[in-house]
Amino acid sequence: MTRFEAEAAGLLDDLITVRRELHTAVEIGLELPRTQAILLRELEGLGLEISTGRSLSSVTAVLRGGMPGPVVLLRADMDGLPVNEATGLDFASASGAMHACGHDLHMAGLLGAVRLLVARRAELPGTVVFMFQPGEEGRAGGRIMLEEGVLEAAGERPVAAYAIHVECTVPRGQLVTRAGSMMASASALRMTLRGTGGHAAFPQNAIDPVPVAAQLILAVQAFGARRLPATDQAVISITRLSSDSAASNVLAAEVQLEANIRTLSKATLEIIRDQLPAMLTGIAEANGCTLEVEFIASYPVTYNDPVETTFALDVLDELVGAERVTRLEAPSMASEDFSYVLEEVPGTLVFLGAAPDEGSGPLHSEHAVFDDGVLGLQASVLAELAWRRLERA
Repeated sequence: MTRFEAEAAGLLDDLITVRRELHTAVEIGLELPRTQAILLRELEGLGLEISTGRSLSSVTAVLRGGMPGPVVLLRADMDGLPVNEATGLDFASASGAMHACGHDLHMAGLLGAVRLLVARRAELPGTVVFMFQPGEEGRAGGRIMLEEGVLEAAGERPVAAYAIHVECTVPRGQLVTRAGSMMASASALRMTLRGTGGHAAFPQNAIDPVPVAAQLILAVQAFGARRLPATDQAVISITRLSSDSAASNVLAAEVQLEANIRTLSKATLEIIRDQLPAMLTGIAEANGCTLEVEFIASYPVTYNDPVETTFALDVLDELVGAERVTRLEAPSMASEDFSYVLEEVPGTLVFLGAAPDEGSGPLHSEHAVFDDGVLGLQASVLAELAWRRLERA
C-alpha cells in the first residue's frame, strides 16, 4: 500500500461531494467568485498561507512542512466552458455553462492532495504550493498567475511542478504521459480581406474578395504540406469565415477569416508566423485585394521535462503497476495553459482516465461524463509526486 492510498480512500466520498457542488456552480473565464468561495471554504482551517488573485479569481495555498526542503507546485484549473450540458446527471449544470473538460475533478482532486499532505505536515520534507487557476479555456489564466507571482508564493521558486488532467474517453484509472512535447501550442491568424464590393450582376465592375478568400483557404491548407518539414507538421484550420454582404445581390467588400494554428515546436511556429502571412498577402494583392493580418500567439507547447517525467513515470509504475501507465508515442494537438508553468519550472502533465462504464462523449462536448470515483487515485498520485520530489532534492 502506498503512503496515501488508505487515507485517500477515506476522503473519496467528501471529494465526490465537493466535485459535484463545483460541477453545479460552474463559471466561465477569469472571474469565478462562486468557485473561488467553495475552494476557500474547503481550505479554511488547514493552516495554509492563502492568497487570492488581483485580476482573476485564483487561489494560491502554501503548505510549509515540518522538515526543511525545497518547493514543489501542484496545479488545478477552475473554469468551465460555454456548453449547454446534456448529460442527464442528477447534478448537471443548468446555467448554460459546463465543466466539460473535467476541471471540477481537477479542483476536487487537488483539494484531496491538500488534505493528504496537511495530515502529514510534520513529516513533510519541504513546501508545497497549490495553484488553483481560472481562465484555462483560452484566457491564459496560468500566464496571469505567473505575472502575479504564484511561483514566488512560498518565498522561493519551485523545483518542480505537476498537474493531472482527467480524460473521459480513457479507461478509468489509466495514467498517460510522455517526455518532451506533450501538447501543442495554440495560435491564430486573424485576417481582413478587402475588395471593393458591387452589384452581383456585374462582378467585372468590382473586386470581389469572396473568390480570393477561397484561394486563401486553399493556400492555408497547402502551406503545411509544402512549407513545413514532414517530421514536424502543424495543424492549421480555418475556423471563421464571414463577409459584410447583407443581401444576396450585393458583392462583399470585406471578408473576415481566422485560422487556428497548432504546432509542436517553436521553430515550426516561427516558420508559420513569418512565411504564411507573406504568402497570403501576395495572393490577395495579385487579385487586386488588400489583406490585413494579425498573428495572435496563445498557449505555448506543453513540454514535459524529460528528467521530471522519468521520475514521475517511475512513481506511477510503482503506485498502480506498469500495466496501468501508458507512455504516449506522440503528443496531442490540443493545448493547455499549464504550458506557461512548464516553461518556467521543470515538471510533468499527466492524463488520468475517468471514462464511466456507460461511456462518454468527448472532452468539451455537452455529453462529456467523468467517473469521479477516480478522485481518490488523483489525490494520492498528486500527493505522492509532491512528497517524493521533495525527498529527492
